Amino acid sequence: MDKLRLHAEEEFKKELKALKKVDKFPKPPNWNLSPWAVLQYMMGATLDSGDEITAKYIGNSRLMEIAIATLATDRALLLLGVPGTAKTWVSEHLSAAISGDSTMLVQGTAGTAEDAIRYGWNYALLLSQGPSKEALVSSPVMRAMKEGKIARLEELTRMPADVQDTLITILSEKVLPIPELDSEVQAAKGFNVIATANDRDQGVNDLSSALQRRFNTVVLPLPATIEEEVRIVQERVASIGKALELPSTDLAVEEIKRLVTMFRELRSGKTEDGQLRIKSPSSTLSSAEAISVMTNGLSLSTHFGDGKLKAADIAGGLLGAVIKDPAQDRSVFQEYLETVVKERKDWADLYRACKDIL
Repeated sequence: MDKLRLHAEEEFKKELKALKKVDKFPKPPNWNLSPWAVLQYMMGATLDSGDEITAKYIGNSRLMEIAIATLATDRALLLLGVPGTAKTWVSEHLSAAISGDSTMLVQGTAGTAEDAIRYGWNYALLLSQGPSKEALVSSPVMRAMKEGKIARLEELTRMPADVQDTLITILSEKVLPIPELDSEVQAAKGFNVIATANDRDQGVNDLSSALQRRFNTVVLPLPATIEEEVRIVQERVASIGKALELPSTDLAVEEIKRLVTMFRELRSGKTEDGQLRIKSPSSTLSSAEAISVMTNGLSLSTHFGDGKLKAADIAGGLLGAVIKDPAQDRSVFQEYLETVVKERKDWADLYRACKDIL
């Protein structure tokens, strides 16, 4: 059966194998690749063997060096940033390169319970024979501790504070107590945790100072330049489009550039040339949202157009991304259309497409 989305270690299996062949550098215990090879996997490279390694992170390589070096110590890694800065993407690929397994994942929500981090029970066995090893259900974190791999905790600050603090003993003592069995699980070498968090959404539960001290924090910023952001959007849309059997994005580069320009101007509060101050909407308008808008536009052009991406194909997704607060954001976007988009001669089609559905 064809899968809609492969895990990183499956999708980039050839690249990981090629890196392993040329990797001559020392590896921390239980790591599949050395820190040098993990960096090549994340930032992209052309190997001496001639194999091409695609970039998984486009940005400052120093941030990846710090993240990888952290995971080679006994400190856990916290990837912090506004929504859409590739925290989950980076977490998955670091786990794939280091452990060869990115699936030991706990998704944080307001309803996440301690069991998701510690362990649970098979209640049929628990009732029939009481607490036992057979009745114990390992969490992804427990499995990572046993196998010496990376555990991933997504949206850590969405978990209730008491659930977050379950991690303190695990991160400080590298032990997960099981009082019901008068036992414990001690972490094997290679075990570590990558957590992601942002402080922009509602419903965020701040980390306690005790927990913060057990993480090394790396802040992932929004792309520094428009060229960087266009490349990110183009490569991710191409990857998603391939899985969805949508057309190549080669013909959509100019549309990507216009969309990215609009997002950058709206979130910064000024035009790219710095000549005009504009209001910003309440939405984050990240690269992730630009990717979503472009993918939706490609789908529209494929199924309801001639297959060539046009301004009308991205207008609907664009409005949905910008206008989160119907009252405030609509007026902000209308003003932006009239003062900026309308004045750009080669943007007339985009102006009309947005006005038609606004």
